[in-house]
Amino acid sequence: MAKHDLVVVLPGIMGSTLTQHGKAVWSPSAGTVVRAVLTLGRHVKGLRLPDGIGDDSPDDGVEASALMPTLHAIPGIWTPVRGYDELVSRLERIGFRQSPADPEAPPGNLLLFPYDWRLSNRYNGQELGNRVERVLGQWREQGGEYADAKVCFVCHSMGGLVARWYISHGGAEVTRKLITLGTPYRGAARAVDQLVHGVHKKLGPLSVDLTGFARSLPSLYQLLPSYACLTGPAGLTYLSAGTALPELDGTRLDDAMLFHQQLDDSERSDAASSSRRHAITGTKQRTATTVQFVNGVVQLLDTYDSDDLAGDGTVPAVAGPAGVPLDDNSIHHVADKHGNLQCNPAVLDEIEAILLAKPIVPKAAAPVDLRVDVPELLLESEELQIAVTPPPGAPAVKLTLADEAGAVRAVQIPRRTGGEQLVTTFGALPPGGYTVTATGRSTGMINPVTSELIVWPRTVEY
Repeated sequence: MAKHDLVVVLPGIMGSTLTQHGKAVWSPSAGTVVRAVLTLGRHVKGLRLPDGIGDDSPDDGVEASALMPTLHAIPGIWTPVRGYDELVSRLERIGFRQSPADPEAPPGNLLLFPYDWRLSNRYNGQELGNRVERVLGQWREQGGEYADAKVCFVCHSMGGLVARWYISHGGAEVTRKLITLGTPYRGAARAVDQLVHGVHKKLGPLSVDLTGFARSLPSLYQLLPSYACLTGPAGLTYLSAGTALPELDGTRLDDAMLFHQQLDDSERSDAASSSRRHAITGTKQRTATTVQFVNGVVQLLDTYDSDDLAGDGTVPAVAGPAGVPLDDNSIHHVADKHGNLQCNPAVLDEIEAILLAKPIVPKAAAPVDLRVDVPELLLESEELQIAVTPPPGAPAVKLTLADEAGAVRAVQIPRRTGGEQLVTTFGALPPGGYTVTATGRSTGMINPVTSELIVWPRTVEY
């Protein structure tokens, strides 16, 4: 009966366009991904949240209006992410449709939920509930087979935290399925790096304003790891106000850990929580997992208690649902990057299968998984160096470089350097957003992995 349900799509952090007093401040309408960041930079002081905002919303005229359709990133806040158009198109092709503009027309059963990603996930979870219950009520009013319709959530990254908060605080009875793509159930070590070190200095003067903006966001604090991530002489310990990592606000940190604890406690007391959850996670990619604080310096490590458990390049494997083993069959593993999971054909096939409850043959199923290391940020004069680590005996690998418009700029076959890695170098690129897709030279031989990066101009004005 899934086609009679309401499907709700939630993007991750940065994944909703924002306007302020009716003017676009974070939107692809600003042009390329670089221009979008510069547009945000021109308004960033007005977007910074006041101290003590907690779970409230400031009266600053900011509204979320749509899901980001194209590549988007704010370097130093989160990883580059491709847009959500492919996900929405797949859902529409299998029969779900958005409500038409005509209020007299029959309602739709596909709801896109953009939200102000600056704010607390508790706040946005409440807003999600208000919107979902209104739309679900309209859908059920058709009667008959629709009268008992429920909600299926499809969430990328932080959107899964927003949905989990709503489900845990009143939404469980109307929720049939929770599908998450790369959701950091227990946070990500990457957020420690963003908050402690700030925005990358390659962005020049803009980095100062963006750093202050990032540190004002309750949502970014709620992406901090709630698993034991701090490694030291006493072994692995938890983040708290007492850990005294530089630049971390102790009050906000403790509230973020409470946020995760509240979610975990609520889900443990809900017997249906595990059966409705479908966690799709990226794997095989080099991923910051633990934090080391030595001589006043914070460093991120790719290992967990000496094990390289990998992840999707942003969210580590250990950040999955609490109490669920990494090899549990409720977790669906796909060898791809965080920013591409919502566009990965195998993931889209998996979502379709979960929603329609019938077997779908994954178009991207392949026998070989790759680890692909691509920098997320370069200056326009820097060469792009890529390393690929295939398993032993893997077939030849092909790398395709495309720009924001999808035009192929170059194709290369990486060469082995004597070790396990295959390496290649692309020449310096003009400013803009790019994707690098690693595939096999023969169709179907290798599971494709797509990485996103930004080439930043040497000089900018904003």
